[in-house]
Amino acid sequence: MTTITFIHLDGRSESVNAEDGASVMLAALTHGVDGIVAECGGNAVCATCHVYVDEAWAGKLDPISDDEDALLDGTASERLPNSRLSCQIKVSPALDGLVVRLPERQS
Repeated sequence: MTTITFIHLDGRSESVNAEDGASVMLAALTHGVDGIVAECGGNAVCATCHVYVDEAWAGKLDPISDDEDALLDGTASERLPNSRLSCQIKVSPALDGLVVRLPERQS
């Protein structure tokens, strides 16, 4: 299992154990993390699983695909350089300890 930490708007952190091979979005939904809407169920068509990846981890993720890049232009909260769709971040042992911040709004 890989630990992913979600930082809420109020500063509260919530760590969950995620299955390797799953997405960060699925880990959030499985553990009831508030702030991830995931209207499309992880099919990369809605951008309601937008997160801000902690700067220390941003360079450790796979590059953004063209589709993800286009969807990030339509997020409800401001797109930042460390914005990602959590459905596109695949959990692996290399990401153990990953920290993501939840945005103000998802839709």
